[in-house]
Amino acid sequence: MPTFLPEDSLRTPRFVGITTFMRLPYTKDLQGVDVAVLGIPFDTGSPFRVGCRFGPSAVRAMSLMLRPINPYQNLNVFEECAIVDYGDADVVPGYLPESFERIEAALAPLVARRVIPIGIGGDHSIALPELRALGRRHGPLAVLHFDSHTDTWDTYFAGQRHSAGTAFRRGVEEGLIDAHASMQIGMRGSLFSSQDIEQSLALGSEDQMLDASVDTLARRILAKFRGRRVFLSFDLDVVDPAFAPGVQTPEAGGPSARDVLRLLRSLRGLDLAGADVVEMNPNYDPGQISALLAATVVAEILALIAAHRRDHR
Repeated sequence: MPTFLPEDSLRTPRFVGITTFMRLPYTKDLQGVDVAVLGIPFDTGSPFRVGCRFGPSAVRAMSLMLRPINPYQNLNVFEECAIVDYGDADVVPGYLPESFERIEAALAPLVARRVIPIGIGGDHSIALPELRALGRRHGPLAVLHFDSHTDTWDTYFAGQRHSAGTAFRRGVEEGLIDAHASMQIGMRGSLFSSQDIEQSLALGSEDQMLDASVDTLARRILAKFRGRRVFLSFDLDVVDPAFAPGVQTPEAGGPSARDVLRLLRSLRGLDLAGADVVEMNPNYDPGQISALLAATVVAEILALIAAHRRDHR
């Protein structure tokens, strides 16, 4: 019988108790743990509107709506994996290098014990300390990056090299990302310069729009990442703001929540070393629809991890 199980919402109402992700046990004891959900409440890297520091708590609150059985992978996630809520990383608001050090330190015990971390952001700058922590064990990772922006700019504002828009360039430069084995999905919208997309291609990353059918794109992704350890980074603004208004930098013309979830559910077979879901901003989220979508994306990622474990037993 699994040791780590969420509260049974058929016995105890969802609004009772301390709010953790999907009512999972909160613990810092990693004995026997396979996967840990970690809040990373940091938004100093945001170049536009702030508020993502409150994302982890908003996502946890809406995750109470979710249930343990994933019908798309045909499994009870918590019977396949020992999953816990590991709380939040400590940060220093307003200070990127110091916060990056603390985020990396928060991840270090997880990585050392081969626990798969699932980060809830926070702006997209947090991907860099996540990759630094994971890179110590896994070396350069293949990255599957869902976003409406490339986040591969060299600098932002007076030559600053760290922001939500530079994390993946720094990751390549630091040898944390195998760009030629990576893919960015969902890039769209207006650009700062005509090179904004080309800068990712120049690093070696493959860019895929969401113009192809979900099935076609899923086949491309699975073929690309076959045999690789993968870091999946999901920026909520990849989704059209009609379905996810509560984000840091909305971009019109994106896919629906339904299509994005269909794509994620089609990715059974990915070998995830870690993942994050970022840039959920509750300040712009009427009805908590963005928080619910972000929580659902986290739950689908957990189901992919559980399915991979079942398939490789």
